[in-house]
Amino acid sequence: MSVKIRLQRHGKKGKPFFHIVVADSRARRDGRFIEKLGTYNPITNPATIELNVDSAVQWLNNGAQPTDTARAILSYKGALYKKHLQGGVAKGAFDEAEAEKRFNAWLDAKEAKVQGKVDGLAKADADAKKAALEAEAKVNEARIAAAAQAEADAKAAEEAANAPAEEVAETEATEGEAPAAETEENTEA
Repeated sequence: MSVKIRLQRHGKKGKPFFHIVVADSRARRDGRFIEKLGTYNPITNPATIELNVDSAVQWLNNGAQPTDTARAILSYKGALYKKHLQGGVAKGAFDEAEAEKRFNAWLDAKEAKVQGKVDGLAKADADAKKAALEAEAKVNEARIAAAAQAEADAKAAEEAANAPAEEVAETEATEGEAPAAETEENTEA
């Protein structure tokens, strides 16, 4: 019986969610499995992977063959590295404590890398929101300035419309007074 470590698809259409399982290679993709090792959610950024590393290493040592995607996930979570370190212990290159120390150091470095990506994504999101708010503030200022300019133009147009009527009235008043003044001058002479 050939045993594979592979993914079982779950989730809705367009929103995949996978279980990482150990199954007989003859079983259907989403059918019977021997053991569930973890889950994989590719929708989140970065992808969420939960994996029982010790159980995965045990299955790898027993001869289970991972599919390409499962191999990438096992490598990402350190199962293949832990299997490699156990091979070094078996050959006598170093002891179990040294292997555990190296694996924990690798895990810490990997966790720092993932956390750096999460922080970078959060910072990029915050920067995008800040830029959007600044752009919105500029648009609002431009809109307020345009409204103030339109109001000033309307007021100036209204004053211009009222000013000729007043000037005409003043002109008529001065024209009406001028002949009276001429008449007074004529009567004195």
